[in-house]
This record gives sequence, C-alpha cells and structure tokens, in this order.
Amino acid sequence: MNNKFDFDKEIDRRNTGSLKWDVPENELPLWVADMDFETAPAVRRALQKRVEHGVFGYSILPDCWYQAYQDWWKKRHHLDIEKDWLIFCTGVIPALSTAVRKLTTPGEKILIQTPVYNIFFNSIINNGRFVVESPLAYENGRYTINWEDLETKLSDPQVSMMILCNPHNPVGNIWDADTLSQIGELCRKHHVVVFSDEIHCDLTAPGKEYVPFASVSDVCAAISVTAIAPTKAFNIAGLQTAAVMVPDPLLRHRMWRALNTDEVAEPNAFAVDVAVAAFEEGGEWLDALREYLQENKKAVAQFIQTEMPMITTGSLDVTYLMWLDCSQVTDDSEKLSEYLREKAGVYLSEGNIFGGNGAQFLRLNTATTRKNLMEGLRRFKKGIEEWCHEKES
Repeated sequence: MNNKFDFDKEIDRRNTGSLKWDVPENELPLWVADMDFETAPAVRRALQKRVEHGVFGYSILPDCWYQAYQDWWKKRHHLDIEKDWLIFCTGVIPALSTAVRKLTTPGEKILIQTPVYNIFFNSIINNGRFVVESPLAYENGRYTINWEDLETKLSDPQVSMMILCNPHNPVGNIWDADTLSQIGELCRKHHVVVFSDEIHCDLTAPGKEYVPFASVSDVCAAISVTAIAPTKAFNIAGLQTAAVMVPDPLLRHRMWRALNTDEVAEPNAFAVDVAVAAFEEGGEWLDALREYLQENKKAVAQFIQTEMPMITTGSLDVTYLMWLDCSQVTDDSEKLSEYLREKAGVYLSEGNIFGGNGAQFLRLNTATTRKNLMEGLRRFKKGIEEWCHEKES
C-alpha cells in the first residue's frame, strides 16, 4: 500500500453544496458516484495556480490538452489516439445527450444493456427517443451478454444507436476484446452507431486493465463515439471537463458540429489545466487510490460474507461501486433503500433505477474513508436485520 497519500483523512462535506451529502444529519450517504477524498495534489496545485492568475476569460484548447489524453491512453490503455480524433466537451452525459439528439432522429430506438447507469434512460427519453433494453444474463452472481437477445433487438431497423457502458456500471464487468469485437460486428451488420461511455476505465482493480472499444478492430473504431474523462477517477466531476474520441472522419464531423451547436464544446477557465495535471502528474496518486479502493471493496465483501450472508457481492474488478444482490430479502430495492435510510441512517442507491434485474439489488459506493465505510456497513447490517424481522413477523 502506498502511504504517501492519506485517503483516511476526514473531510466534512456537509453544507458545501454537495449533492452526495445534501441529506439529513443522521444519514450516512453511500450512494451517488463521487468520492469523499481530496483530488490528486497535482490537480489541486494546477487549480491554485490558475486561481492566483486572477483572470478567468474565455479559454482555448492548447496542444498540451490533446497530448495529455494521447499520452495517458497510450501508456495506460495501449491505444494510439490521433490528435484530430479528440473533441472537448463539458461532460460525458452532455456528450451522450448531444449524440442522441444529433446522431438519431425523434422516435427512433436506442439500445442499452441493463442493469446500467440510470442516466442513460434520461438521455434517451428526455430527447424523444425510445429505450430498448437488452438485459444482461445473470447466473451465479455474474453477468454476461445474451447474444441472441442483443442481435434480435439490434436488427430492428428503428434501433439506430447502442449505448455501451465500458467498463459496466453498476455490475462491475470489464468487457474483454472478444466481447467488444462481437458487439462491434453486430452493430456494423445492423447499421447501429455505438456510443461508448468509458468514464470508469481508470478505476480498475490493481492488476486489471480495461479494453477501449475503439481499440479492438477497425470496425469498432469506424462506428463509435467514445466518451472519456479524468473526472471520475480524479474526483473532479464538478469541474466539467471531458472529451469524445471519434476515429471516423465523417462521424467525427457530425459529432463536432453537434457539440458546438449544443454549446458544450468550449472549456471553462479550469477545465484544461485540471485535465492536463491529472493525466501528466496524477498517475502515482491514482494507483494509490486504486489500492485503497480495492481494500475497501474487500472489506465490504468480507463483512457481508461474515455478517450478512443473505446478501451477496458481485464483481470487484472495476469502479468503487459495489452491486449487492439482495434477492433473498427483497424484490423491491426501492422500498428497501427507503427503509435503510429511515430506520438505519444509511443511504444506498436502489437498484430499480438501473433496469434489468436491478429491483433485487442495491448499489454501494465504497469511495469514502475506511471509518465511514465500516460505520455504513454496521448501519446496513442493522437495517437488514430489522427489515427481515419485520417481514417475518
């Protein structure tokens, strides 16, 4: 374990405008996907330097922004990205919503593999398109792709886009190259554009690597828009800095025009500096973070196995989010989540919102201090025991 960085440091986030911590005083929030840690020292230094300059006018994209992405993806993820492939955007979800609006037409269908990040539903429905779910197969605690169902739904002429979650939030799958290649071939066959959300890619467990969708084959590169960012891994989502990577020149032009038309293609005064600092100087901090998060996830798995055998844990391979199978105690995790908040003072995300078989799951955010996490687990255990007792009585 790298002891250079203090992830056990207690930081009071209440009354700071934090979405995560804007909850009653008695509640411990372990839900939305942001972390309770200070970001990397290099990122904080870059912010301080920019603030000290004192002028915050319009910004351009210097060559160092492109180079930072290129160097990081080549070193970390073995992908050579050409400068021209990159387009700045203010966030992954703004980019996704833009792609939905501008690469499909109203009334068309967009496929997602559920259970999946719930905001995908919003980006589709709010823009006048229809959701097509291809539920992941679930057996013995692991998720796999139902290939027959996927191809059947992709073959619908009204399905014009697939949103891929790579790695997959919330189930914790790192899709391998063969799987991604097969997805690409099916989408090419049925003329479906792939929007690949890869925001969790830098949060793999130590020793684990993710595979960029566009790296797998010429086919995957040609049909895809990939959203990438330092924001999830470095806990800087509030600074609104991301990129889309589009190898195909025609698709890239359409996406560039779309992002500019939606006015989400220009950086704020801090967006460039923090991204460059994260990618150029944040590697050591990130590796230490990944180790800490993996120990947190192992602690959760051990606690649940020992103290709460009616709950089971899924993959620990990626993200700081754990997908907890509560099927032995409920088939309505929305009610269970509400109960845990009210009775035990712990806030986990209800699985219902992620589609698929999510109604039997809760999502737990482990990106907090070990002290907070263990207190949350004690509250979780207490709430589950009371829930089960009430159901039996």
